[in-house]
Amino acid sequence: MRLSHQRTGTGEPLVLIHGIGSRWQMWEPVMPALSATHDVIALDLPGFGASAMPPPGTAPGLPSLTALVTGFLADLGIQSPHVAGNSLGGLVALELARRGVARSCVALSPAGFASPAETSLARASLWAGVRAARWLEPRAAPLLSRPGLRRLALRQYMEHGERMSVADAVGSVRALAMAPWFDATLAALRGMRFPRDAGIGVPVTIAWGEHDRLLLARQAHRAALAIPAARLVTLRGCGHLPTYDDPPQVARVLLEGAAARV
Repeated sequence: MRLSHQRTGTGEPLVLIHGIGSRWQMWEPVMPALSATHDVIALDLPGFGASAMPPPGTAPGLPSLTALVTGFLADLGIQSPHVAGNSLGGLVALELARRGVARSCVALSPAGFASPAETSLARASLWAGVRAARWLEPRAAPLLSRPGLRRLALRQYMEHGERMSVADAVGSVRALAMAPWFDATLAALRGMRFPRDAGIGVPVTIAWGEHDRLLLARQAHRAALAIPAARLVTLRGCGHLPTYDDPPQVARVLLEGAAARV
């Protein structure tokens, strides 16, 4: 299927995949730095952002998301791209690397490494967050116009929510509130764990925000155990959604990951 996306720059292709309830615009703060050396494709996952729902009967979850993204890239004629993702998008990026679709992978606070208790807490947080967004959406512009309120409203996802513009904050709340595949996807991810010893044969970077309140930073060590060859990076001063917290730091990690060799 065709996915909503933004494409810019020239060079080796670099595909950017957002997390659950997000949209491709989450990558805008780092895209200028990335597009200087790469053909950057930031996409909206099916049923999120401006992308349509997948064909009727498509089961929600990681296998379908991975297959749909793979088919979309094939339709664009993109072969063996670098991939990067955040949260659920990080899990999709790792799965693309595991399947041999990607030439390198950078996963920012990826899903798939939480304990059962941490998974329950994250699911409860996301369940509450989407319902709060649905209440906030018609009131978002005035409520998020003040930096202090943006920081408070986005606290679960960002360390510095005030650094997100009012327009981006309102757009992000609207994308979360209106994502038609959110509830089914969240339910399908129950108990989803990335396999240990997955046999990934391309360079992998695992980068975790030190102040991640959704998927706790200690999960990075489980990711390192599951993917022993991965490079482990701490994103200083960042939360779960780091691209707004510190764009230069995140862009540097993404570029280093794409330049890595096995």
